[in-house]
Amino acid sequence: MTATSDASSVSDEDRTALTDTVTRFARTEIAPHVGAWDAAGEFPRSLYRRAADLGLLGLGYPEQYGGTPASYALRLPLWRALSRHGASGGVLASLLSHNIGLPPVLAHGSDAVRAEVIPPVLAGEQIAALAITEPGGGSDVAQLKTTARREGDEYIVSGEKVFITSGMRADWITVAVRTGDAGSKGSGGISMLLIPGHSAGLSRSKLDKMGWLCSDTAHLRFDNVRVPARYLLGEEGAGFRIIMTNFNGERFGLAVSALGFAEACYDEALAWARQRKTFGAALVEHQVIRHKLVDMQMRIQSTAAWCESVAAQADAGRTGPEWVAQVCLLKNHATQTMQFCADQAVQILGGMGFMRSTVSERIYREVKVMMIGGGAEEIMKDLAAKQLGI
Repeated sequence: MTATSDASSVSDEDRTALTDTVTRFARTEIAPHVGAWDAAGEFPRSLYRRAADLGLLGLGYPEQYGGTPASYALRLPLWRALSRHGASGGVLASLLSHNIGLPPVLAHGSDAVRAEVIPPVLAGEQIAALAITEPGGGSDVAQLKTTARREGDEYIVSGEKVFITSGMRADWITVAVRTGDAGSKGSGGISMLLIPGHSAGLSRSKLDKMGWLCSDTAHLRFDNVRVPARYLLGEEGAGFRIIMTNFNGERFGLAVSALGFAEACYDEALAWARQRKTFGAALVEHQVIRHKLVDMQMRIQSTAAWCESVAAQADAGRTGPEWVAQVCLLKNHATQTMQFCADQAVQILGGMGFMRSTVSERIYREVKVMMIGGGAEEIMKDLAAKQLGI
């Protein structure tokens, strides 16, 4: 998502008010229901509308489309509080999937396409998704194989996408395709195409997962799907750069979300340690437990400070190679913080930490997708090294 206001315009009161609103929404509309939604494998579509009514879906988008312009500094508390108090990666991933599906539309779609697509998504009436990964490859975007052949005023799309968040019920899918000559290879032949979810020839299969149980994740198949040429985003062959730019915003959001999930684990572990008694004393009175909690806080606070720094750099317009490297490193650090805190929280909770009724158990199962999605740790390290000239 592109920053639309300067960080200096964000007051402490703005951030506090947003945090309070998101916290109330997460505690009342999400947290009490996550167990049932996980069991059902999805959450109600009505949740999109309730989030939209509070302005949460439109944060960071232009007013003309029903959004509220916001800097990274203001969007940060949205992701952090929703993760900390909703404590469900499945809800977060699908509820905010438009934040990876819509930015290419906003930045590269025609005026007519933006007016058609963005308002109903921000209003919670429709759902947007992004489809990049294929069965034969993920991070190596330049080798994708899904094709889009131009025929008159349409593109004919054939291929497959996998691990697509909101893929089962998305109304709009922003898809990376290979255009040009049938034998074209590499990043130069990649384009971005917006495909309506009701298109004939599009089929979807639901995927079962370790975590994110209430987030629908799909395998998509395009069998000669006809897409109006007006849904091309940007120019043919310019898709690779669009994808790379989009990844930066996604990775920052993942890092901030990982911070919130780490805090959720700490909150539960601390509450348990204060009320659970062993050997005649509360757990928190044992030095080994206090040290675990302090180790969690050490990682949480360093991650929070780094998130604020990266947000401030973006809002100041410093988004060159150094910033891209910082985003990659931050994503790794934040997800490792989440992994550490989930592990320590389950350990502190003991047998209760192994039960499906606890926040820490859910987040423990969700760690790996956060460390892999949006760019695996190894890819992040290599990309950061390249940006830093190492």
